Amino acid sequence: MMQTAQEKQLRYHIQSPGLPLAVYREVATHLRQVEGVQTGLIPQQSQRFDYSDSQIGGLWIQYPEGFDLAGRERVDRILAYYGDRYGVWELLSH
Repeated sequence: MMQTAQEKQLRYHIQSPGLPLAVYREVATHLRQVEGVQTGLIPQQSQRFDYSDSQIGGLWIQYPEGFDLAGRERVDRILAYYGDRYGVWELLSH
């Protein structure tokens, strides 16, 4: 079996406070339609329950270090679309 070197991946975490679980799932699915992009949901870490808080702690987005500009722009447009409708995204880590 042939082995290949794994390409370095860039990963960052974002959140939009109060964003519903269903919308986080929709954003993650939409982003995965961009070739090379992987996403996942970050569980809520708060021990305090509040109806106005999201059920999700955030979203992680990952793509190859050599990801092309067109792909990055598409990711940015998707995030801007949801950000305009539901509130700004906050960068948790990079």
